[in-house]
Amino acid sequence: MTEFDQIPFGASEFADNPEPRCPCLLLLDTSYSMQGAPISELNRGLLGFKDELATDSLAMKRVEVAVVTFGPVNVLAEFQTPDMFHPAPLATSGDTPMGAAIEQGLEMLRRRKDEYRANGISYYRPWIFLITDGAPTDNWSRAAQLVKEGENAKAFSFFAVGVQGASMDVLAQISTRTPLKLDGLKFRELFAWLSSSLSGVSRSQVGQAVPLSSPAGWAEV
Repeated sequence: MTEFDQIPFGASEFADNPEPRCPCLLLLDTSYSMQGAPISELNRGLLGFKDELATDSLAMKRVEVAVVTFGPVNVLAEFQTPDMFHPAPLATSGDTPMGAAIEQGLEMLRRRKDEYRANGISYYRPWIFLITDGAPTDNWSRAAQLVKEGENAKAFSFFAVGVQGASMDVLAQISTRTPLKLDGLKFRELFAWLSSSLSGVSRSQVGQAVPLSSPAGWAEV
């Protein structure tokens, strides 16, 4: 029996870091309508997100980030701790296949949770953050149903954020939580809030409810 037969794929990362995990999936709209200032500010926000998490040594061990972009659907980063997360600059193209992106992300999350369980790693309720400035250009009914089922089962927490031009009505049909509208292009403030929130979760006990601070610094409220 070889070493590869004995050690399951991915097991070494959990052996090196057996801390409980707090997965965060980012679903980011990179369709053509995001060109210019929106995509530029989104890129700056993502870099700030990594830098903010890097200031918290516990979050660096417990938070895991994955990124799926859509326009078209592309897995930019699989679930990984912030030290391994190096966000590549996002570029805009195509339409807005939001439904397919949500389904892709949920499947990635399902696989990751299976890996946690197989390696005896506990985990917090995952966060999913969808950011878009438009409306889906594909069929999103199945994605909406999967989000509702996952929320009802407490399998994850799904947040939808609309940039100017987003169809808030459609987002309200996809998300069980009321979608939030971004104030201008305050992506950096949004990601600072997200990193702070994830740091708070990572310091709690698994299963413990953690109150979230107001999004008033980045959302229209």
